Amino acid sequence: MHIVRSLFLLTLLASLSSNLRALGAERESERTRVLIVTGGHDFEKTPFFQMFGQDAEISWEAVAHPDAQARFTPEAATKFDVLVLYDMYQPISDEAKTGFLARLKKGQGLVVLHHAIANYQEWPEYAQIIGARYYLKPTVVDGIAKKRSAYKHDVQFRIEVADPNHPVTRGLTSFDIRDETYKWFDVDPNVKPLLTTTEPESNPVIAWAKTYEAARVVSLQLGHDHFAFENPNYRRLVSQAIRWVARKS
Repeated sequence: MHIVRSLFLLTLLASLSSNLRALGAERESERTRVLIVTGGHDFEKTPFFQMFGQDAEISWEAVAHPDAQARFTPEAATKFDVLVLYDMYQPISDEAKTGFLARLKKGQGLVVLHHAIANYQEWPEYAQIIGARYYLKPTVVDGIAKKRSAYKHDVQFRIEVADPNHPVTRGLTSFDIRDETYKWFDVDPNVKPLLTTTEPESNPVIAWAKTYEAARVVSLQLGHDHFAFENPNYRRLVSQAIRWVARKS
């Protein structure tokens, strides 16, 4: 009798273990797969990556420049649903440009955070992709002189939700944040504004959504350090932006 009971328990445990593994695999397949690109700008790594690690809806991997562009290939793109840029990098090869564009043409989502707005200053198409252009130096664009864009650290300011019904901002109301502001950068007038502010040290529109080819794109100007990373409103914005560009809202 004891032998029969032991065999029964072993069979039950094996079955439970198998079911748990199957549930785990199913749960993993439901998560949004995110590739996070960093490099070219210092940042507080621990609180930044904790923000993603505590999001149960995603699985993620990080890669830094100069190795990141090797992951822009169409083959590498099949491993991820969303590309999150938190880099500030300038060199980009023609091959990397082609791969980057191919991802977007296939509909892979893109989320652009904070200083990634200043990427690839010598590649005009990047500004078309993200819907904005930050100027690291005085520049003439279509005959119009543009001054160098400006930034200011540790500003406490108020954020207004421009569209509370959009999936990226749904559930959010106006909130305060301590963060780095940017101003004197251009935002495409055709984007969908998501967040605005009246802070004089900032541009009025500081988050927006758009499409490029088959891809959804969200840019969030916020996100300098732990004051932003630990702000629940910012965390919600990043999480919902990832889900929206992945078409999992």
